[in-house]
Amino acid sequence: MQEPLLGAEGPDYDTFPEKSSPSPGDRTRVRAPQNKRVFLATFAAVLGNFSFGYALVYTSPVIPALEHSLDPDLKLTKAQASWFGSVFTLGAAAGGLSAMVLNDLLGRKLSIMFSAVPSAAGYALMAGAHGFWMLLLGRTLTGFAGGLTAACIPVYVSEIALPGVRGALGATPQLMAVFGSLSLYALGLLLPWRWLAVAGEGPVLIMILLLSFMPNSPRFLLSRGRDTEALRALAWLRGADADIRWEFEQIQDNVQRQSTHMSWAEARNPHMYRPILIALVMRFLQQLMGITPILVYLQPIFESTAILLPLSPGGFLPAAPKDDAAIVGAVRLFSVLIAALTMDLAGRKVLLFVSATIMFAANLTVGLYVHFGPKPLTPNSTMGLESIPLGGTEQPLATPSSYLTLVPLVATMLFITGYAMGWGPITWLLMSEILPLQARGVASGLCVLVSWLTAFALTKSFLLVVNAFGLHVPFFFFAAICLASLVFTGCCVPETKGRSLEQIESFFRTGRRSFLH
Repeated sequence: MQEPLLGAEGPDYDTFPEKSSPSPGDRTRVRAPQNKRVFLATFAAVLGNFSFGYALVYTSPVIPALEHSLDPDLKLTKAQASWFGSVFTLGAAAGGLSAMVLNDLLGRKLSIMFSAVPSAAGYALMAGAHGFWMLLLGRTLTGFAGGLTAACIPVYVSEIALPGVRGALGATPQLMAVFGSLSLYALGLLLPWRWLAVAGEGPVLIMILLLSFMPNSPRFLLSRGRDTEALRALAWLRGADADIRWEFEQIQDNVQRQSTHMSWAEARNPHMYRPILIALVMRFLQQLMGITPILVYLQPIFESTAILLPLSPGGFLPAAPKDDAAIVGAVRLFSVLIAALTMDLAGRKVLLFVSATIMFAANLTVGLYVHFGPKPLTPNSTMGLESIPLGGTEQPLATPSSYLTLVPLVATMLFITGYAMGWGPITWLLMSEILPLQARGVASGLCVLVSWLTAFALTKSFLLVVNAFGLHVPFFFFAAICLASLVFTGCCVPETKGRSLEQIESFFRTGRRSFLH
């Protein structure tokens, strides 16, 4: 059965038949990543994702510290800890909502730069917090910045990248988010919680400085009638020696076809609503797999499962949850690197299948371990998980002679590996690839809004479900969602490897049946 967008060149893929195709030599000059400036522009933009990943897991080491704070104004109760962990996602949803307007009003680059304002203010509030309201407000502002960058950065990167490296560059937002999370875990071993917030200001300032020298997206500039500026931006990104005429004409023709904003009548056309619907469902499934609550409550989950690390051939040592979180962060970074290197070789769909399969196995393993495995020797004291029976009352106690207690750590690393090599970066990449230019700014913001509203619902209800039914229940639910994602990927997700954004958009306009196969 033919894979979409992978067949031989033909009329269905001829995006601009009225233009003569460039010679092979011209194609080589257009597609070859001869100029390194596009990588510099990508790095400048994805520093916003670094800050996003850093802020997302800020609560992992901070909540345990504040639960034992000697300051009564900052000492967190179980309910306050739950809000502190989940309010970030509400801010991110608001950031996605604002991106629906800012992405097309200010442009991709200026919207990314604007995100530095709430981000810097949020970190400052948390660093100088003297009450719970300052922590909540700071967390909400950093979430707002994260939601805004989550909608703008993938679009910016996809619009400046060449087709041959768009997969690798499209993985860099997730890669930098993972690196930001790992940096937080590592610094959490060394710095007190206030200084963690101070350290978060650094990447924000560097991002602003670098982006000031980067061009805007040529596609956005053309959509605003700034053709000369768009040509200069494309020439800067591709290099002075590159022949950009064919690529510029492609982009220009596509923009002229979509010179107006999408109307409700146009939204009912399959070539418009189909890619938007695919992007929305992918974002919805991505969150339902459980990545956000697992990352936010990583240390408490490890404390509840009483992980023991082997110390010698005859002894075991209880693992510090902070160390476990740092280990998982390192595994996550390594997995995203694999995805970045293989995405343009293996293709998007293959990695999505492998990713969902690995996550299904990992979630099922954790659920079974919690339900049937050993209980902790002593109650824990983090975020209400201490009161949760991890399975039946007849479970054996964890003893210092069982390697079984390593199962939660290994399974979590497996889950993170699966997510980071597929559904993590590829969901963001496909969103920026398949959304039509006419609706790209609004639709990307809508995707982020749906994603983070789902994340908030999951993060806020996670502790409630755990307290009511046990820690194994959410993990069984996450495993079921992974199975559903396999079906959705096989039925509805197109393969976009090696195609320009204009070719992908033209493909959706053809309405070919192979789209669903």
